Amino acid sequence: MAKVIISCAITGAIHTPSMSDALPITPEQIATASIEAAEAGAAIIHLHARNPETGEPTPDPAVFMRFLPIIKQNTEAVVNITTGGGMNMTVDDRLAAPLQAKPEMCSLNMGSMNFNISRAGDRVKTWKYAWEQPYLARTTDHIFRNTFADIEKIVERLGRAHGTRFEFECYDVGHLYNLAHCLDRGLVEPPLFVQTIFGILGGIGAEPRNLMFMKETADRLFGDAYVWSVLAAGRHQLAFTTMAGINGGNVRVGLEDSLYIGRGKFAKSNAEQVTKIRRILEELSLEIATPKEAREILKLKGGDRVGF
Repeated sequence: MAKVIISCAITGAIHTPSMSDALPITPEQIATASIEAAEAGAAIIHLHARNPETGEPTPDPAVFMRFLPIIKQNTEAVVNITTGGGMNMTVDDRLAAPLQAKPEMCSLNMGSMNFNISRAGDRVKTWKYAWEQPYLARTTDHIFRNTFADIEKIVERLGRAHGTRFEFECYDVGHLYNLAHCLDRGLVEPPLFVQTIFGILGGIGAEPRNLMFMKETADRLFGDAYVWSVLAAGRHQLAFTTMAGINGGNVRVGLEDSLYIGRGKFAKSNAEQVTKIRRILEELSLEIATPKEAREILKLKGGDRVGF
């Protein structure tokens, strides 16, 4: 069995500052959290940026550049930058930082979808910032846009132009077929790093049978041309990543995907989640991939060829 690649998604664009004091906001916090996650065993660090004054998601390349070089200088981890961004960002907004940073890897969402996180703040009693509650509430009328033209634009401008490879984020079965279409057209090349995602309202539900169905579908569509990984939102995170490991997959954890470390218990850090899933996987006799091994598995261009 191949070694397991652990990805850690440090801050994301779903959770807001009032939901957890552990959520990294400033560039310094994001850099520190990334370094700690890498030291705990994460081979890939997945990154969004936040306005350091308010914690609101931002596409500003200048903010990314305040933490990307620090992470590179202090870890061997693969840096994976979002092209999903956050609500109200255009595709050009979402590409601004990746085009400047030219990273080894970026996320790439494989289809437009309803993306409803309006209930994510139900337990918050006091909001720290005025933007948070409206940001969540308006997702009842939000379509996360990722058309075929958008996907092709991102692949062309970032992948072909700069050698960046992708974490193909698939929130539903149709997204796997969208990716197969892109593979058939020659837009993308194997090995495909396919991140199957469970538990976001608007995507496939977090049920074990769905995890196996997504894997079986990917097996049919991609055969040995893909590398499978799993993430699940909220309370499903550790159960689904454990299932992925047992079934030969790779895993993603991090405060972007879940704020918890156990039932009703907030995680103190991203590194705490990485440490826990690593322990679980190693107790199942699975080996954890180093950043060097992850680069070899995914055929990445190397950290010496990035723009930061």
